[in-house]
Amino acid sequence: MILLARHGETDDNREPIRIQGSTDTPLNDTGRAQAAELAQRVLEHGIASLYSSHLSRARETAEIVGERLGLQPIIDRRLAEADRGDLEGRRWVDVAQDDPELYAAWRAAGASFRFPGGESLAEQDVRVSAALDDIRRAGRLPALVVCHGGSIRVALCRLNGRGLDAFHDWQVPNGALFSV
Repeated sequence: MILLARHGETDDNREPIRIQGSTDTPLNDTGRAQAAELAQRVLEHGIASLYSSHLSRARETAEIVGERLGLQPIIDRRLAEADRGDLEGRRWVDVAQDDPELYAAWRAAGASFRFPGGESLAEQDVRVSAALDDIRRAGRLPALVVCHGGSIRVALCRLNGRGLDAFHDWQVPNGALFSV
């Protein structure tokens, strides 16, 4: 079993949400508290290995969890959030107002959606799936993977008959935990 956890809160995750993507933003105090709560929630799962995206918000969350579990996070860049290109640093409300067609395309998502100047959801899906396959092959299960909302969604889409068209079917709040 692999458990996927979203990193704790950053200042950019607060409303109105600022698009982070590959931008390296740190946890805030709420995010650190969420990481401590996550550590408590996963104790019962007997986690044998811990993995994390290289981005500091995920890495710090994993370090807080790992301290509690007695595990050192293994960093894998393939678990990172999508490179959201030209949208990084902008607020979603501004994108919706300034470019409603792009915002509508994002809300429809799907395998063909590409962030302007960035990565497609299909590309993110390929790299996240490869990382999860490697974690399974390593055999140190159950594993906890601390990553990002988009990375979790593409992994969940693999379990859904609609594929990446289901990308927005899940709410993935900070500190959320999913099994794949």
